[in-house]
Amino acid sequence: MLYLLTAAVGAAEAPPAWIQFLPLVGMGLIFWFLIIRPQMKRQKEHQAKVASMKKGDRVVTAGGLVGKVMKVDDDYADLEIAQGVRVKAVKNTIGDIIPPAGKAAND
Repeated sequence: MLYLLTAAVGAAEAPPAWIQFLPLVGMGLIFWFLIIRPQMKRQKEHQAKVASMKKGDRVVTAGGLVGKVMKVDDDYADLEIAQGVRVKAVKNTIGDIIPPAGKAAND
């Protein structure tokens, strides 16, 4: 009887360790391609957009202020948010550059 019990336990061996890690690797790949990679792409696009900012552009800050760029240096941008009202904003807080009103988006 003891022989049958030990034979049954031996037959149900665990699969190799690398097979047990396959689901984790698969989830990691899915996470990379669906979340991390698109976020990195958006971040690069934003950095390129902020780097191309120049005097006269209309921008929106992350706080929601809309203004015209008066001066740009390495880390800061001076924005005119109303006539005679200027603020200094960190360039990385610029959310978007507003295209000129004369050009339609579908042209």
